[in-house]
Amino acid sequence: MKLFNTKATLLLTITTTLGVNTSSAWQLPSSAPRASSSSLRMMAEGGGKAKVTVLGGTGFVGSRVCKLLQEEGADVTSVSKSGTIPSWCAGEAWTDGVSWKSADLLGGDESSLASAIGTPEAIVSCVGVVGFDREELLKGNGNANVAGFNAAAKSGGLKRSVFVSVSSEVAACEEKWLPEFFGGYFEGKRMAEKAALEAVEGNADSVCIVKPTFIYGGGSFGLFPPRVNAAYGSAVEELLSNKLIRVLADVTPGLIKVALRPPSAVEAVAGACAKAALGEKVKGTLDGTDDINEAAGQPDPTGLTEAIEWTGEKAKDVYGWLKVEVPKLIDSVKEKSA
Repeated sequence: MKLFNTKATLLLTITTTLGVNTSSAWQLPSSAPRASSSSLRMMAEGGGKAKVTVLGGTGFVGSRVCKLLQEEGADVTSVSKSGTIPSWCAGEAWTDGVSWKSADLLGGDESSLASAIGTPEAIVSCVGVVGFDREELLKGNGNANVAGFNAAAKSGGLKRSVFVSVSSEVAACEEKWLPEFFGGYFEGKRMAEKAALEAVEGNADSVCIVKPTFIYGGGSFGLFPPRVNAAYGSAVEELLSNKLIRVLADVTPGLIKVALRPPSAVEAVAGACAKAALGEKVKGTLDGTDDINEAAGQPDPTGLTEAIEWTGEKAKDVYGWLKVEVPKLIDSVKEKSA
């Protein structure tokens, strides 16, 4: 059995991790982790709501962070260039509890950005871009995040900062495995990590850097940025979590190693971000799927098991149909030939 097409996994890993959906016949139920309500009491003063601003809050990961935070009762502000509710959740009740603000992290003026960000107790940035231009990668992953974290720091009262970066194993591929223009992507991520730390005055206990490899989720596949749906992604995660494959990944180099690492569910990444923002005790650096799942309280992936069970059930249905219909067909042929 091939590893769900390792070449495809490798390609998707390279492109999606540098960003970060045909429908499946079998879909997994939502397994989004929930942040502890006790964390809200830890963050909020005087019994009020915890105030959290999410940069890139209309994006793939950011919108899920907003959802988890709002469902825990936080006062949530989403800041993005569009400021519009994502199509995947339009009409859902929780979206009414989020303040959807529009601001340009790169081209806007400081006062407009400050107004959009407000005075949060915690800030989460899920901002990142993909592309082929080094300068655009540097600006989109670096300068944009620096502007956001700086604005939040100036607002006063910031207690926590969280940033979605990229796994160290992906970053280790920068020099020997990837084209030179990707250097802008990695340099930008390093700039953003530094800004996240400086936003909380260098207090390492108040910052959390979430470092996924490949992020999957949603209900469909996409090409740019490449993305696989929840069912397929969960199957790959379960497969690549096998101990033998983990051992193989440990001894392989570069992007081959990355392609053999289990991917992260978008719910897990969002859950880890939400818990860190709300003051849950999580590690300062969550590097890779295992760390992220542990922090988020993400259940074990079951996509592969679900797929096998579904295939078995369908095979039984087909066999039952054949037992009934094939004799009918034989009898019909005999009658016509008589």
